Amino acid sequence: MHHTLNRGLLAAMLALPLAGCLSLGGEVPDQLLTLTPQSPAPAGTNATGQAKAAIVIFEPGTDQRLNVTRVPVQIDASNVAYLKDATWVEKPSRLFRDLIAETVRAKGNRLVLNEGDLGHAAETRLSGQLLDMGYDVASGSAVVRFDAVLQMPDGTVRSRRFESRIPSAAEAVSVGPALNQAANQVASEIAAWIG
Repeated sequence: MHHTLNRGLLAAMLALPLAGCLSLGGEVPDQLLTLTPQSPAPAGTNATGQAKAAIVIFEPGTDQRLNVTRVPVQIDASNVAYLKDATWVEKPSRLFRDLIAETVRAKGNRLVLNEGDLGHAAETRLSGQLLDMGYDVASGSAVVRFDAVLQMPDGTVRSRRFESRIPSAAEAVSVGPALNQAANQVASEIAAWIG
């Protein structure tokens, strides 16, 4: 009996570290949101070329309102809240950068490098500021707004603002897909602009 008790105690002690890793309710949001490309590059897609001819896509800057994993809701000109029961799987700026990179890659006419790897050698660089990726109460829509800056190999710098608004109800189950659609629309326009 003493042996059985020790085994039960050992099992309980081993389960304790797992309790910190798993959550069975409580603070877990109803919706974990991410961005998925509408036209991803197919498996087996190859791209070759000189590193200097590639494009590197940098993670955009954001203000503090977007520098979190929650979805901002613009209530009026000066008031912001966060969408209930919805959380991004990671910061919106990283998700958006990855979406742009995959969209450009899927077009098949550019070699896309990460910021690390050989990204320092690429002479074409896309950066910018993610101004909005949230819900706007006044228009009843999910909004993605991005100020892009494209640095060309010859030193020329081009900039352009991209924006997409998709009508949506103000709840996580609707806002998530609407934001994904808006982000894909902006990423597609950016890919076409880059050429």
